[in-house]
Amino acid sequence: MAKTIKQNRRLKPDWLKIKVPMGKTYIGVKEIIKKHQLNTICTSGHCPNVEDCWGRGTATLMILGDVCTRACRFCNVKTGIPSKVDFDEPRRVAESVKLLKLKHVVLTSVDRDDLEDGGAAIWAETINRIKAEMPQTTIEALIGDFQGDFQDLKTVMESHPDVLSHNMETVRRLTPKLRSKAKYDTSLEVIKNISKFGLVSKSGIMVGVGETQEEVFNTMDDLRKSDCKVLTIGQYLQPGGWNFDVVEYIHPNVFEIYRKAGINKGFRHVESSPLVRSSYHAEKHIH
Repeated sequence: MAKTIKQNRRLKPDWLKIKVPMGKTYIGVKEIIKKHQLNTICTSGHCPNVEDCWGRGTATLMILGDVCTRACRFCNVKTGIPSKVDFDEPRRVAESVKLLKLKHVVLTSVDRDDLEDGGAAIWAETINRIKAEMPQTTIEALIGDFQGDFQDLKTVMESHPDVLSHNMETVRRLTPKLRSKAKYDTSLEVIKNISKFGLVSKSGIMVGVGETQEEVFNTMDDLRKSDCKVLTIGQYLQPGGWNFDVVEYIHPNVFEIYRKAGINKGFRHVESSPLVRSSYHAEKHIH
Protein backbone atom coordinates (compact mmCIF):
# COMPACT_ATOMS: atom_id res chain seq x y z
CA MET A 1 0.00 0.00 0.00
CA ALA A 2 1.38 3.42 -0.93
CA LYS A 3 2.49 5.66 1.92
CA THR A 4 0.15 8.64 1.95
CA ILE A 5 -0.95 11.37 4.31
CA LYS A 6 -4.54 12.59 4.33
CA GLN A 7 -4.91 16.24 3.47
CA ASN A 8 -4.43 18.68 6.31
CA ARG A 9 -4.40 22.25 4.97
CA ARG A 10 -2.91 23.60 8.20
CA LEU A 11 -0.01 21.16 8.29
CA LYS A 12 1.67 19.92 5.14
CA PRO A 13 4.31 17.21 5.38
CA ASP A 14 7.92 18.31 5.74
CA TRP A 15 8.81 17.34 2.17
CA LEU A 16 6.40 19.99 0.84
CA LYS A 17 7.84 22.90 2.80
CA ILE A 18 9.58 25.46 0.59
CA LYS A 19 11.43 28.70 1.23
CA VAL A 20 10.03 32.05 0.14
CA PRO A 21 11.87 33.36 -2.98
CA MET A 22 14.21 36.17 -1.93
CA GLY A 23 17.42 35.89 -3.97
CA LYS A 24 18.91 38.70 -6.04
CA THR A 25 18.42 36.79 -9.31
CA TYR A 26 14.76 36.16 -8.49
CA ILE A 27 14.13 39.85 -7.74
CA GLY A 28 15.93 40.95 -10.93
CA VAL A 29 13.95 38.59 -13.15
CA LYS A 30 10.69 39.62 -11.48
CA GLU A 31 11.39 43.30 -12.17
CA ILE A 32 12.11 42.69 -15.87
CA ILE A 33 8.98 40.57 -16.27
CA LYS A 34 6.86 43.28 -14.66
CA LYS A 35 8.43 46.06 -16.73
CA HIS A 36 7.78 44.25 -20.02
CA GLN A 37 4.22 43.24 -19.07
CA LEU A 38 4.88 39.53 -19.38
CA ASN A 39 2.80 36.76 -17.88
CA THR A 40 4.55 33.83 -16.25
CA ILE A 41 3.10 30.57 -15.00
CA CYS A 42 5.93 30.67 -12.45
CA THR A 43 4.07 33.36 -10.52
CA SER A 44 0.42 32.93 -11.58
CA GLY A 45 0.66 29.21 -10.87
CA HIS A 46 2.46 29.75 -7.54
CA CYS A 47 5.24 27.38 -8.62
CA PRO A 48 7.34 26.21 -5.65
CA ASN A 49 10.51 26.06 -7.77
CA VAL A 50 10.48 29.61 -9.09
CA GLU A 51 13.70 30.80 -7.41
CA ASP A 52 15.56 27.62 -8.36
CA CYS A 53 14.56 27.85 -12.03
CA TRP A 54 15.10 31.60 -12.41
CA GLY A 55 18.48 31.23 -10.73
CA ARG A 56 19.51 28.63 -13.33
CA GLY A 57 18.55 30.90 -16.24
CA THR A 58 15.22 29.16 -16.97
CA ALA A 59 11.76 30.73 -16.93
CA THR A 60 8.26 29.82 -18.06
CA LEU A 61 6.49 32.60 -19.94
CA MET A 62 2.75 32.50 -20.60
CA ILE A 63 1.56 33.93 -23.91
CA LEU A 64 -1.87 34.85 -25.36
CA GLY A 65 -2.91 36.78 -22.26
CA ASP A 66 -3.71 35.71 -18.73
CA VAL A 67 -7.40 34.78 -19.06
CA CYS A 68 -8.30 31.22 -20.07
CA THR A 69 -11.47 30.17 -21.87
CA ARG A 70 -11.60 26.97 -19.79
CA ALA A 71 -12.13 26.46 -16.07
CA CYS A 72 -10.14 23.39 -15.06
CA ARG A 73 -10.59 22.47 -11.40
CA PHE A 74 -6.87 22.16 -10.70
CA CYS A 75 -5.74 25.45 -12.23
CA ASN A 76 -5.28 28.89 -10.67
CA VAL A 77 -5.19 30.86 -13.94
CA LYS A 78 -8.07 33.33 -14.37
CA THR A 79 -10.98 32.15 -16.50
CA GLY A 80 -13.47 34.16 -18.52
CA ILE A 81 -13.58 36.10 -21.78
CA PRO A 82 -10.02 36.94 -22.89
CA SER A 83 -8.99 40.29 -24.32
CA LYS A 84 -8.03 40.68 -27.95
CA VAL A 85 -4.82 39.07 -29.15
CA ASP A 86 -1.75 41.23 -28.64
CA PHE A 87 0.10 40.86 -31.93
CA ASP A 88 3.11 42.67 -30.48
CA GLU A 89 3.53 40.01 -27.81
CA PRO A 90 5.93 37.75 -29.80
CA ARG A 91 8.36 40.66 -30.20
CA ARG A 92 8.18 41.62 -26.51
CA VAL A 93 8.65 38.04 -25.41
CA ALA A 94 11.70 37.57 -27.66
CA GLU A 95 13.28 40.82 -26.49
CA SER A 96 12.65 39.88 -22.87
CA VAL A 97 14.24 36.45 -23.33
CA LYS A 98 17.30 38.29 -24.64
CA LEU A 99 17.26 40.81 -21.79
CA LEU A 100 16.89 38.04 -19.21
CA LYS A 101 19.75 36.14 -20.88
CA LEU A 102 17.75 32.93 -20.60
CA LYS A 103 19.56 29.73 -21.45
CA HIS A 104 16.27 27.89 -21.73
CA VAL A 105 12.71 29.19 -21.99
CA VAL A 106 9.47 27.32 -21.54
CA LEU A 107 6.50 28.87 -23.29
CA THR A 108 2.98 28.05 -22.24
CA SER A 109 -0.39 29.70 -22.78
CA VAL A 110 -3.94 29.93 -21.64
CA ASP A 111 -6.43 28.00 -23.77
CA ARG A 112 -7.90 30.28 -26.43
CA ASP A 113 -10.93 28.37 -27.69
CA ASP A 114 -12.31 31.75 -28.79
CA LEU A 115 -9.74 31.98 -31.60
CA GLU A 116 -10.18 30.19 -34.92
CA ASP A 117 -6.69 28.69 -34.72
CA GLY A 118 -6.54 28.44 -30.95
CA GLY A 119 -3.64 30.89 -30.99
CA ALA A 120 -1.39 28.62 -33.08
CA ALA A 121 -0.10 31.45 -35.29
CA ILE A 122 0.99 33.51 -32.25
CA TRP A 123 2.65 30.39 -30.85
CA ALA A 124 4.67 29.87 -34.03
CA GLU A 125 5.63 33.54 -34.38
CA THR A 126 6.79 33.73 -30.75
CA ILE A 127 9.01 30.66 -31.14
CA ASN A 128 10.47 31.96 -34.41
CA ARG A 129 11.12 35.41 -32.91
CA ILE A 130 13.00 33.92 -29.97
CA LYS A 131 15.10 31.83 -32.33
CA ALA A 132 15.97 34.94 -34.33
CA GLU A 133 16.87 37.01 -31.25
CA MET A 134 18.52 34.28 -29.19
CA PRO A 135 19.55 31.33 -31.39
CA GLN A 136 21.52 29.79 -28.50
CA THR A 137 18.45 29.69 -26.22
CA THR A 138 16.63 26.36 -26.21
CA ILE A 139 12.83 26.36 -26.25
CA GLU A 140 10.12 24.14 -24.85
CA ALA A 141 6.53 24.80 -25.90
CA LEU A 142 3.90 23.56 -23.46
CA ILE A 143 0.69 23.66 -25.46
CA GLY A 144 -2.99 22.93 -25.03
CA ASP A 145 -4.90 20.47 -27.18
CA PHE A 146 -6.15 22.95 -29.83
CA GLN A 147 -9.44 21.03 -29.51
CA GLY A 148 -7.81 18.20 -31.43
CA ASP A 149 -7.25 20.24 -34.61
CA PHE A 150 -4.21 18.78 -36.35
CA GLN A 151 -3.61 21.79 -38.62
CA ASP A 152 -3.31 24.11 -35.62
CA LEU A 153 -0.92 21.66 -33.96
CA LYS A 154 1.06 21.44 -37.21
CA THR A 155 1.45 25.23 -37.29
CA VAL A 156 3.23 25.04 -33.93
CA MET A 157 5.22 21.92 -34.78
CA GLU A 158 6.62 23.53 -37.92
CA SER A 159 8.29 26.20 -35.78
CA HIS A 160 10.41 23.34 -34.38
CA PRO A 161 10.73 24.00 -30.64
CA ASP A 162 13.37 21.83 -28.98
CA VAL A 163 10.68 20.13 -26.89
CA LEU A 164 6.93 20.11 -27.53
CA SER A 165 4.92 19.28 -24.45
CA HIS A 166 1.27 18.65 -23.70
CA ASN A 167 0.14 17.61 -20.23
CA MET A 168 -2.28 14.74 -19.58
CA GLU A 169 -2.67 16.29 -16.09
CA THR A 170 -4.30 13.18 -14.57
CA VAL A 171 -5.41 9.60 -15.18
CA ARG A 172 -8.27 8.65 -17.49
CA ARG A 173 -10.93 8.18 -14.76
CA LEU A 174 -10.30 11.58 -13.18
CA THR A 175 -9.96 13.61 -16.40
CA PRO A 176 -13.65 14.69 -16.52
CA LYS A 177 -13.46 15.82 -12.88
CA LEU A 178 -10.33 17.95 -13.22
CA ARG A 179 -10.29 19.15 -16.84
CA SER A 180 -13.21 21.26 -18.01
CA LYS A 181 -13.08 20.48 -21.73
CA ALA A 182 -9.98 18.45 -22.59
CA LYS A 183 -10.39 14.74 -23.24
CA TYR A 184 -7.93 12.01 -22.30
CA ASP A 185 -7.81 10.42 -25.76
CA THR A 186 -7.51 13.79 -27.51
CA SER A 187 -4.45 14.55 -25.39
CA LEU A 188 -2.93 11.18 -26.27
CA GLU A 189 -3.49 11.95 -29.95
CA VAL A 190 -1.69 15.29 -29.56
CA ILE A 191 1.33 13.50 -28.03
CA LYS A 192 1.21 10.85 -30.76
CA ASN A 193 1.26 13.49 -33.52
CA ILE A 194 4.15 15.35 -31.88
CA SER A 195 6.15 12.13 -31.73
CA LYS A 196 5.35 11.22 -35.36
CA PHE A 197 6.50 14.69 -36.45
CA GLY A 198 9.92 13.90 -34.98
CA LEU A 199 9.99 16.36 -32.09
CA VAL A 200 10.84 15.51 -28.48
CA SER A 201 7.41 14.83 -26.97
CA LYS A 202 6.73 15.40 -23.29
CA SER A 203 3.81 15.18 -20.89
CA GLY A 204 3.07 15.58 -17.20
CA ILE A 205 0.60 14.41 -14.58
CA MET A 206 -0.36 15.43 -11.05
CA VAL A 207 -0.87 12.89 -8.28
CA GLY A 208 -2.68 13.14 -4.99
CA VAL A 209 -6.09 13.71 -6.57
CA GLY A 210 -7.50 10.24 -5.87
CA GLU A 211 -5.74 8.14 -8.48
CA THR A 212 -4.43 4.65 -7.80
CA GLN A 213 -0.89 3.47 -8.53
CA GLU A 214 -2.28 1.13 -11.17
CA GLU A 215 -3.97 4.07 -12.92
CA VAL A 216 -0.66 5.99 -12.93
CA PHE A 217 1.08 2.98 -14.49
CA ASN A 218 -1.72 2.68 -17.07
CA THR A 219 -1.30 6.34 -18.00
CA MET A 220 2.43 5.76 -18.44
CA ASP A 221 1.64 2.84 -20.76
CA ASP A 222 -0.79 4.97 -22.79
CA LEU A 223 1.85 7.70 -23.16
CA ARG A 224 4.52 5.22 -24.22
CA LYS A 225 2.16 3.83 -26.87
CA SER A 226 2.08 7.40 -28.19
CA ASP A 227 5.91 7.38 -28.10
CA CYS A 228 6.09 10.08 -25.41
CA LYS A 229 9.75 10.61 -24.52
CA VAL A 230 9.69 12.70 -21.30
CA LEU A 231 7.38 12.51 -18.29
CA THR A 232 6.98 14.71 -15.21
CA ILE A 233 5.06 13.67 -12.09
CA GLY A 234 4.38 16.04 -9.19
CA GLN A 235 2.16 16.49 -6.16
CA TYR A 236 -1.07 18.40 -6.74
CA LEU A 237 -1.44 21.33 -4.37
CA GLN A 238 -4.81 23.08 -4.16
CA PRO A 239 -4.20 26.68 -5.29
CA GLY A 240 -7.53 28.14 -4.17
CA GLY A 241 -10.73 27.42 -2.29
CA TRP A 242 -12.81 26.61 -5.37
CA ASN A 243 -10.19 24.27 -6.82
CA PHE A 244 -10.26 20.49 -6.54
CA ASP A 245 -9.38 19.24 -3.05
CA VAL A 246 -6.11 17.43 -2.41
CA VAL A 247 -7.00 13.82 -1.61
CA GLU A 248 -3.55 12.63 -0.51
CA TYR A 249 -0.03 13.85 -0.01
CA ILE A 250 2.05 11.23 -1.80
CA HIS A 251 5.23 10.13 -0.02
CA PRO A 252 8.56 10.76 -1.81
CA ASN A 253 9.21 7.00 -1.80
CA VAL A 254 6.20 6.52 -4.06
CA PHE A 255 7.47 9.18 -6.44
CA GLU A 256 10.70 7.21 -6.71
CA ILE A 257 8.68 4.08 -7.50
CA TYR A 258 6.99 6.02 -10.30
CA ARG A 259 10.31 7.34 -11.61
CA LYS A 260 11.86 3.88 -11.82
CA ALA A 261 8.72 2.44 -13.39
CA GLY A 262 8.74 5.18 -16.04
CA ILE A 263 12.36 4.50 -16.96
CA ASN A 264 11.65 0.77 -17.15
CA LYS A 265 8.70 1.45 -19.44
CA GLY A 266 10.98 3.29 -21.87
CA PHE A 267 10.69 7.01 -21.11
CA ARG A 268 13.93 8.77 -21.97
CA HIS A 269 13.68 11.01 -18.91
CA VAL A 270 11.37 11.07 -15.88
CA GLU A 271 11.14 13.85 -13.28
CA SER A 272 9.16 12.53 -10.32
CA SER A 273 9.07 14.11 -6.87
CA PRO A 274 6.57 16.09 -4.76
CA LEU A 275 7.61 19.59 -5.91
CA VAL A 276 8.10 18.72 -9.58
CA ARG A 277 6.13 20.82 -12.05
CA SER A 278 6.02 20.34 -15.82
CA SER A 279 8.78 22.89 -16.45
CA TYR A 280 11.04 21.76 -13.60
CA HIS A 281 14.58 21.03 -14.89
CA ALA A 282 13.10 21.51 -18.36
CA GLU A 283 16.53 22.28 -19.84
CA LYS A 284 17.52 18.66 -19.16
CA HIS A 285 14.69 17.26 -21.25
CA ILE A 286 16.02 18.26 -24.65
CA HIS A 287 18.53 15.46 -25.13
